[in-house]
Formats: sequence, C-alpha cells, structure tokens
Amino acid sequence: MKLRRKIVLIVEYDGTRYQGFQWQVNAPTIQGEIESALTNIMKDPVRVVGASRTDSGAHAKGQVVSFRTTVPLPTESWRKALNFYLPQDIAVREAYETEDSFDVRRSAVSREYAYSIVNRGSRSPLRSRFAHLVFEPLHVEAMNQACQVLLGEHDFAPFCTTAPGPTVRRIFDARVRQESDLVVFEVIGNSFLPHQIRNIVGGLIRVGLGKLGVEVFWELAQSRQAGVVGPAAPACGLCLMKVNYPDFPPQGRQNEDV
Repeated sequence: MKLRRKIVLIVEYDGTRYQGFQWQVNAPTIQGEIESALTNIMKDPVRVVGASRTDSGAHAKGQVVSFRTTVPLPTESWRKALNFYLPQDIAVREAYETEDSFDVRRSAVSREYAYSIVNRGSRSPLRSRFAHLVFEPLHVEAMNQACQVLLGEHDFAPFCTTAPGPTVRRIFDARVRQESDLVVFEVIGNSFLPHQIRNIVGGLIRVGLGKLGVEVFWELAQSRQAGVVGPAAPACGLCLMKVNYPDFPPQGRQNEDV
C-alpha cells in the first residue's frame, strides 16, 4: 500500500485573467490551472484546497494550497514540475510536506491582504493590472482615522451583502500608508467575508476624498446593516500577501524561488 502524503504549496499569481481562485465550470480559475498541472504530473485527476478564495481579478503573493498524493516526488521536485506546467502568471514559490491533519483553511490564524491605489492625475500603464487609479488627492490621515473602527472583533455585515453565514470577524491590524503616489491599505484578520476588504477600501476612498466623514464611516461600520459601506473597490488592487499558521512552514527548511 502506497503512503498517502499531504503536499502544501505557497503560490503567487497575477489574477487578472482568472475568475478568482475557486474552480468554476467553463471559466479560468487559479485552482483549475493548478489542478490541470497536477494532473499532467500525476496522470490522475486531483483536487486542491486553497486557504483563501480570492476574488475574480485579485492577486496573491502568498496563497497556500494543499493536495494529497501517493507519488513519491521530493517537495522541491513538486515545485519545479508544477512551474513547468503552470502558465506564466501562476508560480509555486515553495513546497512542503506536512502532517495530514494540517488544514490550510482551518489551521490558519490570520490572513494578510494589501490593497494598492495609484493616487495621481494620470494613469499608470505599468501598474494598472495591480492597482486601482484614483485621480484626486486622498487624505491618508483621515483614512487611517477611519480604519481604527475596524480593529477587534465586530459584526462586519456593513461591508458585505452576500455573507453565507455568521458575519463576525476579528481584525488584528488595519492601516493606510503612502509612498509617493502609491497609497496602500494593509489589513490582517482571522478571516474575511466575501468582498469585505474591497468594500472597506471603497468606503475609505470616499473618506479620503472628503465625500464621507470619519464619524459617518464609524457609524456605518457599527450599524450591523448589511452592505451599507462601499461601493466595492475594483479587484485589481487586492493582493493576498500571506497566510499565517502557528506551526507552518516547518522550521529548518527554506526553498529558493526560481
């Protein structure tokens, strides 16, 4: 009897031409491309699990994906073989073998996202795939003041209209920083509702433009009324930066990117 192994991948991708991470019928997805590459290697269909279901058009630097296999390839060989079959806008950065009990979704303690905004009077062709363009100057200090209401455990229904279940989440950190003409919203939370971050950013942009007061943003955020903060910022600026676990990656093992 062959030993069944669990392989965990750290995946980076440009999500521009994909309908999100999760597999869909007759639509290109990140999950679909990874599964197709694995099928080429293993010669059998395989299903993968992702730590976060990123939106259509959103990106990732540190998505975490797992699958089970009986194929006795070393982890480094999995990385190289997958990168051979994957399209150029998806790459496996690292590969590890873990205990079967490790769950890339349920074992995660937090997820880190960044949302990038180019804030200048002309478009940026070099950054248009990875940042939302806002022509008028943003008041970053006001946006940071508005962020403070997000910290802690709250009902985030105001930032979501299609939650499939409970809407209480915990935010560990949320801030806006500016580097020249780039404004970046950074947030760390235990998990996020569908479109939650993009709706937060949409509201923060209105605050930054002076169209929504900080106090009003706070009132709406605490209202528990579904979908009252937004509109959702475009997916192009959103990137899953990292998923954090208490005991992953395994200590004493580092992979080099190709």
